[in-house]
Amino acid sequence: MALDDRFMTGDAVGFAADMKKLINNKDTSDVKFVIGQTRKVVLAHRSLLSARCEVFRAMFTDKSQSHQDPEIPLVLSDMTIDIFLPMLEYIYTNCVTLTRKNAVDIMGTAVEFGLDGLRQLCIDYLIETLSVGSACEAMQAAVTYGQDELRNKAQSYVEGNTQNVFKSKSFHELSDTALATLLSSDRLDMDELEVIDAVREWATVNAVVLGKSITDMSRAVVPHIRLPLLSPEELKQVEDESKKDKLIPVEQFAYAWRYHALKQPDHSNPLTRKRKGTIARDSHNGMKSL
Repeated sequence: MALDDRFMTGDAVGFAADMKKLINNKDTSDVKFVIGQTRKVVLAHRSLLSARCEVFRAMFTDKSQSHQDPEIPLVLSDMTIDIFLPMLEYIYTNCVTLTRKNAVDIMGTAVEFGLDGLRQLCIDYLIETLSVGSACEAMQAAVTYGQDELRNKAQSYVEGNTQNVFKSKSFHELSDTALATLLSSDRLDMDELEVIDAVREWATVNAVVLGKSITDMSRAVVPHIRLPLLSPEELKQVEDESKKDKLIPVEQFAYAWRYHALKQPDHSNPLTRKRKGTIARDSHNGMKSL
C-alpha cells in the first residue's frame, strides 16, 4: 500500500441493512435450508456463507454431498429458526440482534460453526446484561462452552451479589460443575451456613428432576463446602442434618472435627480459608481471611 493510500469506510449501518435484504431473497439465492422440526425453509447464498464461515465452505465444497444440487435442500434438523436467522444476520451483515432468550444458544451455535466474531458479540451482550436473574445462566453457558472471559465476569457478578443470586430461580439450573466452580471462590459474599442451605436446596431440587439421590447429585459440589468455618455447635447441627439426607460425606465432617480439635491453622487447604461473607466466630482463630 502506498503512503498516501487510505482504507476508508462508508456507512456501515446502511450497508448492513442492504445486505440483510439478501436473506431469503428468492431472486438471487442459490441454496435452500430446511430448519428444525418445523421444517421452515430459508434461502441463502453459497458464496457469502462460504466466505464468512469455514463450516459452510467445507459443506459446499464437499463434492460427495447431494446438497451440491441447488434444488435439493440442506436439512439442519437440530437447528431452530430463532437461532439460524440471527446467525445468518451476522454472516450477511456482521451485526446480530440478541435478546436474553437467544444469546446463549446463539453463542453455542457460533462456537459450533467457528464464528468467532459472533461468539464475542454474544459474550459482550451477556456481560453487559448481567443481572441477578441472568448471572447463573451466563455462568452455566461459560462453563458449558469453555468461555473464560464470560466465566470470570459472571463469577465476579455472583461474588458481589451472592445472596440474591443464590436465591434466584436460575440457581437451581446450574450444573454441578458450574456450581462447584462458584463454591471454590473465596469471594462469595455469604456465610457458610447459608451456602450449605443453598447447596442442600439445589441438590434436593435437581435430585427430583434428574431422578438421582441427593448424595449422587451433590458428589462434585460438596467437597467445596468449608465445614471448618462453622463453630463446633454448628458443625454438630449440620452433621445431624446430613445424617438424614446424606448430603455431606462423613469424611468431610471428620476433617472438620480434627481441625477444631488440633486448633492449628492449615493454610494449605482452601476449606479452612474464610470467604468474603463469612461471619466471624471464636473458632476462627488462626484462619486466613480474604
